[in-house]
Amino acid sequence: MTFLKYDLDAIIRGYSQGYFLMADGEGDDLGWYASRQRTLIPLDDRFRYPRSLRRSLNQNRFRVAVNQAFEEVVSGCADRDTTWISSELKQVYSELHQAGWAYSFETWQGDELAGGILGLVIGGAFIGESMFFRISEGSKVAMVKLVEHLRQRHFALFDAQMMNPHLERFGAYVVGDREYKSQLKIALKQNCRFLDERSNV
Repeated sequence: MTFLKYDLDAIIRGYSQGYFLMADGEGDDLGWYASRQRTLIPLDDRFRYPRSLRRSLNQNRFRVAVNQAFEEVVSGCADRDTTWISSELKQVYSELHQAGWAYSFETWQGDELAGGILGLVIGGAFIGESMFFRISEGSKVAMVKLVEHLRQRHFALFDAQMMNPHLERFGAYVVGDREYKSQLKIALKQNCRFLDERSNV
């Protein structure tokens, strides 16, 4: 039996209310944060991706998988000069993963992890926490394939939290806090399965 250090129910309640966990830039002081604006990835025809990515998609350069290397994806997301994913937050993600709340959506090139997206699944909401790549276009292909995955399973919300130029290229858009919480409330009422029992993806 795995010993759980954190109150996972309280953590899920926090995310369900529109908050998210972060450590400061020094990797300390893990706490709850909120934002007046949230960035969403569209799951309808507003989603787009760079034309330069079509070749990689058409050539099937990468295969996708879920949770084949969860801890490695978390470490990859944290591996940057200034990170908000502290050692403590890694442990939180690990426990959420063991409990079936946190997932890694990965791209692989052969036996090498090319990139991945880390997120929480609550009802019909996918709350993206971070993403990374080791092979060029690894995370971009993961984004396209993840949107396809969420559409197939009738998810209502893909929350990317904060805007950046990379996300903007995929049609990401910003909503205010009230609109975000309204969409989140609708999504939480849905019972979506991120991973089928008999399938890796």
